[in-house]
Formats: sequence, C-alpha cells, structure tokens
Amino acid sequence: MAKTPAWQRKEGKAPSGGLNAKGRASYNKENPGKPGLKAPQPEGGPRKDSFCARMKGMKKKLTSEKTANDPNSRINKSLRAWKC
Repeated sequence: MAKTPAWQRKEGKAPSGGLNAKGRASYNKENPGKPGLKAPQPEGGPRKDSFCARMKGMKKKLTSEKTANDPNSRINKSLRAWKC
C-alpha cells in the first residue's frame, strides 16, 4: 500500500499552520503542471493581499463558529503566519 504524500501527513505540516518545506516540496513534486507552492509572504505584496482576502472569506463563510474562534485552528494559524 502506497504512503500518502508528506503534504497530507503531519510531517509535512508546520506546527504554526500551513506546510513546512518538506510539505511544499512534496506537493510540488506531485503536481508538476501547477505553479509551485511558495512560503508565506508576510512583508506584503500581491500574493499576500490575495491570500488574506481569500482566507478571510473562507473563515467567514466556510468554518463553524467554534473553528473561527479557536486560536489553534489551521485557518487561524495560517492567517497569523501570513500576518493577515
């Protein structure tokens, strides 16, 4: 039985939210036709603006109230990592 890729397992996820370098490399290897995943861009720029707008909308519409208010939920961790 084949092992799932690192980006889907705990070893590919950063404790602070999102993927770590191993997870990003695993995702990029599995999806060669797509543009590669990059690390967060906390200093600003169009990637940050786009990510923050998209994730804030997801948090508002697609998460439960419990998840939205939980500081340890993956969505809140990723928003903190990107400094949204």
